[in-house]
Amino acid sequence: MDTIIDVKQLRKEFVSHSSRSGLKGAFRDLFTRNYKVVPAVNDISFSVRRGEMLGYIGENGAGKSTTIKMLTGILTPTSGQIVVNGMNPHKERERFVRTIGVVFGQRSQLWWDIAVQESFRLLKKVYGISDKQYKEHMDHVIETLEIGPLLDKPVRKLSLGQRMRCELAAALIHNPPLLFLDEPTIGLDVLVKLKIREFLKEMNERYKTTILLTTHDISDIEALCDRVVMLDEGKIIYDGSLDKLRSNWGKEKIIHFQFVNPVSKEQLTKQLSGQVIWKQEDGENVWAAKLPNEESVISALISNVVQSFKIKDIKIEEVSTEEIIRNIYEEGNVHG
Repeated sequence: MDTIIDVKQLRKEFVSHSSRSGLKGAFRDLFTRNYKVVPAVNDISFSVRRGEMLGYIGENGAGKSTTIKMLTGILTPTSGQIVVNGMNPHKERERFVRTIGVVFGQRSQLWWDIAVQESFRLLKKVYGISDKQYKEHMDHVIETLEIGPLLDKPVRKLSLGQRMRCELAAALIHNPPLLFLDEPTIGLDVLVKLKIREFLKEMNERYKTTILLTTHDISDIEALCDRVVMLDEGKIIYDGSLDKLRSNWGKEKIIHFQFVNPVSKEQLTKQLSGQVIWKQEDGENVWAAKLPNEESVISALISNVVQSFKIKDIKIEEVSTEEIIRNIYEEGNVHG
């Protein structure tokens, strides 16, 4: 498969001014300003293949939005090279924007006071879409996203979930090969999220639409993306499959024990001391043991606990992807 996004040594720096304290400092600031250069994106390189669905994740301030703005041509890089859909986004902006779709969860591309279908008509003109192309493609999009009844309503009358479905449809009017989604499910209820995820999967299967998704909702990533790029302080700290992330860093299991009688932490820490972390949970006599995901250790713990205490219930669970990612950020650097 050919490459649709190619980023090499991409860097974006912002100049930050700092004010001196006191009246004397304020007076000096009139003549000379103290400033420092802060890299928001710090020499990153990655590529995305046509038809791929990539999760681009990181904490607030990690550099996700800055990257997206450079990839969509909104910001000019300080240095490095970007090729998206065979073009330089900020140098060939007019031609480039016809080949991408963008949905920002916090920003609308629809006109606030006019009916949704009027916004769609305006966008159809902007992109030079024929009536035949529009009908063939958008009839399906409108039906799948169930936005037919919303088309004659002004955008300001829509709920957030209704508006986000219309935003998604608007971004796809010209059926672009590449779709950027920045927090597309933020603030939405579970049913709307599920509908949007199913729709994106279908678009990807039907048209091989490449999707780059930034989100804080890890369940979006798990539902849609095989690969994740993880950013921290402007640098890529992981680039690889979600499965590999789980198998490399999900090296722990959690076993929930419900005991018949009350037990103390001191009694429990005698079981495989050093390899198990015990934590009391909600519920009557319920404790969780976090331990290495190794068969021999798990068997030994269960065997020891069952022999030492009366057990009412046992439940074993994997560490969630969300927890793995949180642990990675807390522990620092990762190499994928």
